[in-house]
Order: sequence, then C-alpha cells, then structure tokens
Amino acid sequence: MASYYLDGQGKVFRPMVIILMAKALNCHTLNTNSGTATAQRQIAMVSEMIHTASLVHDDVIDQSFARRGKPSVNVLWNHKQLAQAGDYILAVASMLLARLKHDEVTLIISQVLTDLVQGEFMQLVSMETENDRFAHYYTKTYRKTASLIANSLKAVAAVSGADDRLVQLSYQYGRHIGLAFQFVDDLLDFVSTSEVMGKPTAVDLKLGLATAPVLFACEEFPELNPMICRHFRAPGDVERAYELVHLSQGLEQTRFLVRRHCQQAQRLASQLDVSPYQKGLIVVCDLILNRMK
Repeated sequence: MASYYLDGQGKVFRPMVIILMAKALNCHTLNTNSGTATAQRQIAMVSEMIHTASLVHDDVIDQSFARRGKPSVNVLWNHKQLAQAGDYILAVASMLLARLKHDEVTLIISQVLTDLVQGEFMQLVSMETENDRFAHYYTKTYRKTASLIANSLKAVAAVSGADDRLVQLSYQYGRHIGLAFQFVDDLLDFVSTSEVMGKPTAVDLKLGLATAPVLFACEEFPELNPMICRHFRAPGDVERAYELVHLSQGLEQTRFLVRRHCQQAQRLASQLDVSPYQKGLIVVCDLILNRMK
C-alpha cells in the first residue's frame, strides 16, 4: 500500500526543486562535503514521503477514484488499512529524519506536519466575507502545499551551513513556488481534462471548495456568495459555479497570480551565484507557468 504512489510515476516535483536548491547553495557556498549532499538528498526523500502520505490521506477523505492516471488507493483498499498506510509512510519518514541527527532540520520539517494538519482543518471552514475568504484561502494553500516545499528548502539550506540570508532566501523561493504550483492546480481543475490530469477535474467544486478562480469570479458574479457559503451543495450549484467562473475573469486573474509568484521566485534565484542548478531554479518557474497536469 505504501509503495503504490512511491512507484516513480508521479511528477516528483518537490524532490527535484529541493535537489536543485541544495546543489545551487553548495555551489554558492563552495561546499563540497559529501556528507552535506547525502543529508540534503535524505531531506528530499523525506519531503516526498510526507507528500505521498498526505495524498493517501487526501484520497481517503475526498473519496477520489483516480490519481496519477490510475485507480486511487481507496478504490483498492479499505479506509482503515489506508489510514494506517499513510501513518506508516510518515513513521518511516520520521525515522529517516531522526537519523540525520540535525536538531534544526527536525524542527523545520516538524513544522511542515503541523501546517499540513492545520491546512486540512482550515479547508473545512468557509469565511463569510470576501476579504476574509481570500486571506483564509491563501493561508490554507500555504499550509497544505507551499509549507512543504518552503521548509524543505529551508532545511537543505540549514544543512549546507548557509548564512541566515540564504536560509531565508531558500524558504521564500519555496513559498512562492509552492503557492504558484497550487494556484495552477486550482486553475487546471477548471480548464484541463481528466485524461490529461490523470485524476478527475472540477473536483474542488464537488468537494464544496472555493479556490482562486471562484473567489475572483465572485467579484463579478455576487450570486456565487451564497453558493460558497453552502459549499455548492444545492442542486445545480456546481454546474452554475463552473459556468460563472468561465464567464468571468477569474481564470485570467489566477494566471496573473501565478505569474507574480513565479517572478518573485525567479528574482530570488537570480541572487545565487550562476550555476547549472541556479539556472534550473529559474527554469522551474517556466515549468509551472506552462504546466498542463
């Protein structure tokens, strides 16, 4: 069960970015210690395992039927087994983390787990006013998605012996990349197909979630407000909300938001010494902007 999503068939986006940042920092600080590179690779592994455990739990909670172009775990196993499988992946990740024997890294990655749980609870709540709604969505998105990338990059920076400025630069780069990545995900839920995505689309509305395209569309079509408050549960809500998002500027405004965060990430990456890995961090932003699944 634990190996089902750890089969190399995912995008492996997070470990890719983590290794790029690790190598870019090592070039910048002239760190050639093989022990540092090994520890950074372990952090990338732990990050992907935490992400995978969250996918297992998400698929159980959301009762989804497809993930990465194949049946989701909850189609194949029962919920009690899967709750344990997700916990097992987290347990092994915790063991790998403990073996690093680096207190600061342990504290940083522990924050990721706290943020993930808080983000899940935030997703269960709808805010009444539009301003509160967007702030709530931003914070929830950071905790559920961006925190993992941001803090993993902070951890590899800490291991490299980088100074506080570089540690903060790594964290902020990850925060912008993580937010942009999720905003694209929210966008693709409205514009892509399930065949391309490898998982169902328009899922967020069916789960009662108002993401960036809906929140932007709400400014043009106030009739979305009551739908958001009742989590799109009334007959016809999902279909009408989907239609209004496409009639609005919501999708273009979400794209603008993605571009803004990618530009901020590129600005940060450009402050590192030039190397193939530093250039890779800049190219990551283009990958996000052109992402189709």
